[in-house]
Amino acid sequence: MRRVKFYNQCMSPKRFIPILLVFSLFLGCVTTPISERSSMVLIPFEKEVALGEEAYRELLKKEQLSLDGQLIEIVERVGRQLAAVSPMPNLNWEFKLIESEKKNAFALPGGKVAIYTGILPVCANEAGLAAVMGHEIAHAIARHGAQRMSHSLLLTGLLAGASISLSDGGNKDSIMGALGVGTAVGVTLPFSRSNESEADEIGLALMAKAGYDPSEAERFWGRFNKMQQGSRPPEILSTHPTDTTRIEDIRRLLPKANQAYKANPLKHGLGQSFLYILSRRKMHEMNNSSQPPTQYPGEPAPALE
Repeated sequence: MRRVKFYNQCMSPKRFIPILLVFSLFLGCVTTPISERSSMVLIPFEKEVALGEEAYRELLKKEQLSLDGQLIEIVERVGRQLAAVSPMPNLNWEFKLIESEKKNAFALPGGKVAIYTGILPVCANEAGLAAVMGHEIAHAIARHGAQRMSHSLLLTGLLAGASISLSDGGNKDSIMGALGVGTAVGVTLPFSRSNESEADEIGLALMAKAGYDPSEAERFWGRFNKMQQGSRPPEILSTHPTDTTRIEDIRRLLPKANQAYKANPLKHGLGQSFLYILSRRKMHEMNNSSQPPTQYPGEPAPALE
């Protein structure tokens, strides 16, 4: 009778749920590549990838894809070189360039990456673009979206991660938010400060492995900081670290990234500057053309050392 009573007490709903939560936490603990941090992921990887691809298709329907052949080629080249040296090179990677003045970029599970043309002048060159894309790719390979969905599942008491779907209207906004994007066009939702810092660390490592000078990441955020001054809330009110804090963190991480870069026989340096291409675009827009041509006249800008 004592054994039955003990079993009934342990398996009562109030006692069973905490036990199940602890068991789920134990099974869901994964190690993030490169940063080697432990995190909780309760979403099956296949489901995470499917959600990312579905969200990507839906978001792209609301955006205008760029027709600029030169810039598209640069974005795809940089993206594929970063993806090739990532811990997930075999994902079905896609890199899209969105025609928009927004200074934005995002990546979704499954290797779905989008860059807005508005951020390209801040990037200035391939290495600056690699800093942005490396950071976004890092969110995908670190499974930050799945981490945030897992936390949400625990908070709501739902552990059936395989059953979540974007077709569920009641959960669609929360799922999209967990993936790092909003249902409104052009809205990118911030990850936690720890996720953002981890993405910076992984992004620097990917830059160095792909042969891009990681020091350009510091210069990129310096340029971005100057353009954003006065338009961002204090860090205490934002889940993103301020650009000043981010630059300080990057400086701390740079010695390790620079060491890996120097040891890499493959070196692109800063890669190709695309400020020339952007200046041609600006001239074209000033002539009131309806849309940019797929290719601009003139010789491409020389690669920077």
